[in-house]
Amino acid sequence: MRILITGAAGMVGRKLIARLAKDGTLGGRKIGAFDLHDIVPPQAPVLDGVSIGVHTGDLAAPGATANLVAPRPDVIFHLAGVVSGEAEANFDLGYRVNLDGTRALFDAIRLAAYTPRVVFTSSIAVFGAPFPDIIPDEFHPTPLTSYGTQKLMGEALLADYTRRGFFDGIGIRLPTICVRPGKPNKAASGFFSGIIREPLSGHEAILPVPRSVVHTHASPRSAVNFLIYAAQIDSAAVGPRRNLTMPGVAVSVGEQIEALERVAGARAVKLIREEPDETIWAIVKGWPTRFEARRSRELGFAAETSFDDIIRVHIEDELGGKIPS
Repeated sequence: MRILITGAAGMVGRKLIARLAKDGTLGGRKIGAFDLHDIVPPQAPVLDGVSIGVHTGDLAAPGATANLVAPRPDVIFHLAGVVSGEAEANFDLGYRVNLDGTRALFDAIRLAAYTPRVVFTSSIAVFGAPFPDIIPDEFHPTPLTSYGTQKLMGEALLADYTRRGFFDGIGIRLPTICVRPGKPNKAASGFFSGIIREPLSGHEAILPVPRSVVHTHASPRSAVNFLIYAAQIDSAAVGPRRNLTMPGVAVSVGEQIEALERVAGARAVKLIREEPDETIWAIVKGWPTRFEARRSRELGFAAETSFDDIIRVHIEDELGGKIPS
């Protein structure tokens, strides 16, 4: 089996590579080759008997996607994208990467004339206010950001290319992935991780929105599980509606902080400083809150059931199982 991963240098991409390298198989088939692509060189695992190609560049550049698809990968994980805050700040870049790059990849698969499984990471940003208390699967996507609009266009392309038989696509609408390891990025949602990650490491964190903000989260571990499950799910069971809202934990920012105190104590909470940011608030207040995610749950997708568990996953996976003293 050959696997192509775009966005392979990103946080989720790195964790997906590590998981697949550890498992050695996907859907019961031995992995014989990886192709890893990003705008910067992805870190390739060292695996005996496995061919690994590392590719860099712009997916939207002429010929880039045709070269990636030429070896006919069996499964393609399309994770590449410009994050929400950056897509809003840089209109041209957001559309070039999130729309043009996606269209170029999908068209390269069409022209290669074979039918791989394509797993596309979309986002709950495809939904826009006003919202009901719990958003059902049938709620109409009306994004209120450029990022959400770009992801919705990708969803529509995936559904149509799948309908036409060009590939077998599954789109997964990720909740906010929290707690993200490493340094903050330009995602408007970055503070959701920051107010947990930084205090756990003994550093101050900025909270730019009210504590009343409610949002849905899943851990990086769950994100990888979603991707792997989507790569092997029965296509017939999914049916013609190819884009699925993933399950997650819906909590307010205040409840996030309460969970942090339960897990790490009051000292960690004292490192959170509230500093309103109108730019971030203007984006966040148009985001969805709670999701039913009935279809994905019935199909077998699963995530954490409490925010305490999400914090514990971060401690286990990133901090060696212990909170630094």
